[in-house]
Amino acid sequence: MPIVFVTAKDEEDDYIVKPAKHRELVARITAVARRASSVDETQNEIEYDPFAIDLGNHEVKRDGTRVEVTRKEYELIVFLFRNIGRILSRAHILESVWGRNPDINTRTVDTHVSRIRTKLSLAPEMGWKLSSIYQHGYRLERLTTTS
Repeated sequence: MPIVFVTAKDEEDDYIVKPAKHRELVARITAVARRASSVDETQNEIEYDPFAIDLGNHEVKRDGTRVEVTRKEYELIVFLFRNIGRILSRAHILESVWGRNPDINTRTVDTHVSRIRTKLSLAPEMGWKLSSIYQHGYRLERLTTTS
């Protein structure tokens, strides 16, 4: 069962700072409900060499080695890998992963994307690219190598 906390605590993870704004609260509840209902119960793992994302245990592995990620980093990784090749706006990412109103100005998405790039080594020389799309958002791409 998904849970949203409304609290005076100001943190990025599933918290809404009091007093809760109605639109943000509705957006957060909608996103949490959508994430909870969109999970494919038959799919236990997402695999894209060299990555394996264990959906049951909330773990990310690279070349068989567990990568330490926060809960929100994990959720963003799953979202990005489920949308490989698609341009995802910051607003869409913010609403889908954080459940936040996309109208608010935040660098949360950019900060988390930067951390994920580093932790997963998402660089062209590793066969992957997490591109920043100017004034729009991000796109995760698997690069093909030519022999």
